[in-house]
Amino acid sequence: MSHLSNACLMAGLAMAGGASAQSASSDDPYAWLEDVTAERSMDWVKAHNAKTEAELAGSPEFKQMETAIRGIMDSDAKIPGVQKIGDYYYNFWKDKQHERGLWRRTTLAEYRKADPTWETIIDLDALNKSENENWVWHGADCLKPAYARCLIALSRGGSDADVTREFDLASKAWVADGFFRPEAKGALGWIDADHVYVYTDFGPGSMTSSGYPNIVKQWTRGTPIASATTVYTGQPGDMYIAAQHDDSKGFERDFVSRTIAFWNDELFLRGKGGKLAKINAPNSSAKSVHHEWLTLQLREPYQAGGKTYPAGALIATKFDDFMAGKRDFDVLFAPSDTSSLDDFTWTKSHLVLNVLDDVKSRLSVLTPGADGWTTSAFVGAPKIGTVGVGAVDADDSDAVWMTVTDYLTPTTLALAEIGQKPEVLKSNPAYFDASKSVVEQHFATSRDGTKIPYFLVRPTDLTFDGKAPTLLYGYGGFTVSLKPGYSGVTGKGWIEKGGVYAVANIRGGGEYGPRWHQAALKANRYKAYEDFAAVAQDLVTRKITSPAHLGIEGGSNGGLLTGNMLTQYPQLFGAVVIEVPLLDMKRYSHLLAGASWMAEYGDPDTADWNYIKTFSPYHLFDAKRDYPPTFIWTTTRDDRVHPAHARKMMAKMEAAGKDVRYFENVEGGHGAGATNAQAARVEALTFAFLWKELSK
Repeated sequence: MSHLSNACLMAGLAMAGGASAQSASSDDPYAWLEDVTAERSMDWVKAHNAKTEAELAGSPEFKQMETAIRGIMDSDAKIPGVQKIGDYYYNFWKDKQHERGLWRRTTLAEYRKADPTWETIIDLDALNKSENENWVWHGADCLKPAYARCLIALSRGGSDADVTREFDLASKAWVADGFFRPEAKGALGWIDADHVYVYTDFGPGSMTSSGYPNIVKQWTRGTPIASATTVYTGQPGDMYIAAQHDDSKGFERDFVSRTIAFWNDELFLRGKGGKLAKINAPNSSAKSVHHEWLTLQLREPYQAGGKTYPAGALIATKFDDFMAGKRDFDVLFAPSDTSSLDDFTWTKSHLVLNVLDDVKSRLSVLTPGADGWTTSAFVGAPKIGTVGVGAVDADDSDAVWMTVTDYLTPTTLALAEIGQKPEVLKSNPAYFDASKSVVEQHFATSRDGTKIPYFLVRPTDLTFDGKAPTLLYGYGGFTVSLKPGYSGVTGKGWIEKGGVYAVANIRGGGEYGPRWHQAALKANRYKAYEDFAAVAQDLVTRKITSPAHLGIEGGSNGGLLTGNMLTQYPQLFGAVVIEVPLLDMKRYSHLLAGASWMAEYGDPDTADWNYIKTFSPYHLFDAKRDYPPTFIWTTTRDDRVHPAHARKMMAKMEAAGKDVRYFENVEGGHGAGATNAQAARVEALTFAFLWKELSK
């Protein structure tokens, strides 16, 4: 059982678009663009979309690029990732014939074949046609041990808000009068065949200021949702309240989580009669319970049992012992100057650690026994490439899925039984010609002397004359680590055409554990931007490129990054791409899910504004300054980061006569699009813009 982590909280808010929680400032001339679907707003969007497409989408080269990218996204040869549910292996699949997608299944014997036979369970395109809807798949939760019933989450247009419907796997039909959760942010989760946990919008006062559930209830089949019994109610200012039933055989338990803010949460064991017992571990730690074990991934030093455990460590103890007051931990991982714990996964008998050492994957296997934990090598682990490991069935098997990828090598998927050589089952095709490129890792020196790693993909025969069109990508927030990975889209649209591609591992991310993330929090946010500028300058110093030929790209928090690069370091770049961004940092906490990110950025309604305003691109923009050509894009259905951030920045730059263009997909949620066709168009527009500006 994985703990109810903050990762799930990125799933969003109950308002699926619409006006903000607090009215916009009257002195903002573009505040009207916060009304997402108003006729005036949508007319503005349509006009700007048409203008951008007229500039970038008219050439035969664009059409070829869009077709090639769409072909990669629709490819029948891509790896169909699967999830084991009972005796079957399930996959959600989109291609040209199935724009919205198929939920389908096969057996392991079939999956091993080059061309497996699949059984369709839900055809989302057919469902949309029959219901006159635009559903986007959000996942399935199927009830053990029979796996006869599933809770299916569906989103309109790709927004984070979704509905949950009960589905019968045997009849392949929706359950009449089954469990149904109306559209909102939240979820249903099985307890048993007749009971679920429900956390959702129950009406006034039931949602947090971030728009997430502030109450979780237990709901009994055959009764109205309004009669569900309250399990836990959060406090004012909390971020997210949820509950989960752990159905591990022999270790059945129920948990309630109270997330106060990012990296600040409480976990409770729910006992008989609904009594809650707090798992009294640090709020800042990531708490996980698996079978008899409690693991804590520490973000801050932790003193317990007369010992001090360092930030970044993974420690473990017996869950029942901990609840009884004992504090004897085993250290399963301790960080070094160059290493951090990227991830871990349990199998039936082992714990597999995935460690980053200077942003390169290293696997090891830990095994608990009567005399403590033993460590062994992961048999068959590759020496190079980014490795991902996930349990096939953590309750009943020691098998794991292992993916291996890098920027130039197509991803492979292997089935690995711990201690045995992995069996490669699937490989992506080569979507682009990588034979003339090479991958390197370099380190730039930031303003305060910190060494900042970055990856570089360049032509083998690059002439170091500062003229190479170069695209630099970054994120730098929320502990997200940017690791090498194969992207057919980036390869086809940029690398194959001779472009240099760079990825910066700046502070704010998780590449070196909590210290790397915390170094760029709140008032120290500027360090992430100094890091990115240092990488840009290093590319110029090495004569790989020059400002006129250097473009940058980032989305969401990465859009805030590129927005700050635009407004604070415009002289370093020849083109800037800002995707689904945060930009108005005075208003962000009042727009959709924004209040949930104050642990990262600060509260602009307090004295924090004194430093937040130093990284608010919407306020830093100066109509008198020169800025490089800019492309801003977002989606109407993004109910996580409000589209007004992008809209208002575009309007302000346009009014000042700057070289800026805009595009907004009407679907897609917090991403490029709800369908491959929509996503391919946005990607093609982005590459068309970058080549146009950086090849001059």
